[in-house]
Amino acid sequence: MRLIFISAFAVFIIDQVSKLVIVHYLGLKDSFEIDIFPPFLNFRMGWNTGLNFGLLSDGIFDGKLLFILIAVSISTGLFLWGAKNLNQFKSLIAVGFIIGGALGNAFDRLLYGAVADFINMSCCGIQNPYTFNVADSFIFVGIGLLLFVNEKKTA
Repeated sequence: MRLIFISAFAVFIIDQVSKLVIVHYLGLKDSFEIDIFPPFLNFRMGWNTGLNFGLLSDGIFDGKLLFILIAVSISTGLFLWGAKNLNQFKSLIAVGFIIGGALGNAFDRLLYGAVADFINMSCCGIQNPYTFNVADSFIFVGIGLLLFVNEKKTA
């Protein structure tokens, strides 16, 4: 249980510090673009008021509070499930990654009214219009780890 909490807390802090540095300290919220390693890696400011890739962000439905409640509820359920059913190091870390990422994005919604997305990756003449953040990356890695870790709980 402690490992889930520690990894979730670490991901939350890493995510929030990355947003503080890149969005505020480097001024991405004002400049909207910073080329890091063009064309592969760029910072492009995106305020996501919807779900992944901006789903439900058309302004018809303001689900900020609903999305926060869903993230907190899923995180709580995932924490309880993981603490009870998982015992492998990788599985516990994976659950913490998902929880920390979800709570990082929920905190953004509370703080800004939207999730601060800023990482843009494009390649080979194809311009990717979507941005994501560190929390999204940890969620993705956490889900991948959970899917591919062979967890066998002994009684």
